[in-house]
Amino acid sequence: MSQVAKKFPGLSKLAAASSLAVSALSIIPVAQAQAWPQKPIQIIVPFAPGGIADNVARLIQPVMQDQLGGSVVVVNKPGASGGVATDYVARSTPDGYPLLLGLAAPQTLNPFIYDVNYDGLKDFAPITLINTNPMALMVNPSLPVHTVAELIDYAKANPGKLNFAGAGGLTTYSGEIFKHMAGIDMMHVRYRGGAPAVTATVAGEVQVTFANYSDALPWIENQRLRPLGLTSAERFPQTPDVPTIAESGLPGFQVDGWSGLLAPAGTPPEVVNRIAQAVQLALKTPEVVKTMESIGAIPGGNSPEEFRLFVASEMEKWQQFVETTGIKTE
Repeated sequence: MSQVAKKFPGLSKLAAASSLAVSALSIIPVAQAQAWPQKPIQIIVPFAPGGIADNVARLIQPVMQDQLGGSVVVVNKPGASGGVATDYVARSTPDGYPLLLGLAAPQTLNPFIYDVNYDGLKDFAPITLINTNPMALMVNPSLPVHTVAELIDYAKANPGKLNFAGAGGLTTYSGEIFKHMAGIDMMHVRYRGGAPAVTATVAGEVQVTFANYSDALPWIENQRLRPLGLTSAERFPQTPDVPTIAESGLPGFQVDGWSGLLAPAGTPPEVVNRIAQAVQLALKTPEVVKTMESIGAIPGGNSPEEFRLFVASEMEKWQQFVETTGIKTE
């Protein structure tokens, strides 16, 4: 026993107690992660039921539930081009129960276009990329064009005569970017969802639309709409004859849709990692992979850090584009 301990015999007991307390504190996060979840986990979807975002959330939900050992529910919070749900999760308690199905436009583009109350990266704890998906540029068959180059020529020869349907997010911004890069004039007509926008194009209310691949595929297959190109960098296996917009008349054009899972900033890393592992497993199951492909989506499944870097790069890309072009939408 040291001289200090001999002089103050109660000190050894105090030191031992303090050591135990520190040890107990050090295992609290682990214990909390092991005890989690103790109530339903919510996946907040920024758009209404029935679209690709909702379908993706409901696709991974049962596997997540099995892997996490608790209830997982999908909650739709549409509004403000995805901003209502995104802001809601950004301001929620960071305990792993509210999760956001983050989407390309509300997460990384809208902050540079609209007056939003959240930062697409700083206010979130990225978990994993779920999927990427192209969009399709399609026209009503009555329009006398068969390629992207022909559409651009027609628009230049008929200024102000073309309308394009969009449903907000990248379906709208794909059209705005297309207009800007091609130097043409098309009036945007806003619809309340991807399906109504496509249906309006089939009916001839508008001549042109940019649609999520899942919304476009049935109309491509039944030939009710004519596909001119995909917004992706490469052709999609299900429609190998449909070129990319870049190769069909507008070099350099690329707009990628994506979805990923995020939690509020400050969510314990142990919880974030558990969720990431559950989603990564879900994205490897044959049923999920097959369904993803059927709706025109390519499964993701990266790590939280890789997804953070991805979101950061997307935000940088869109910020530079908006600042350089001054592009706006109604």
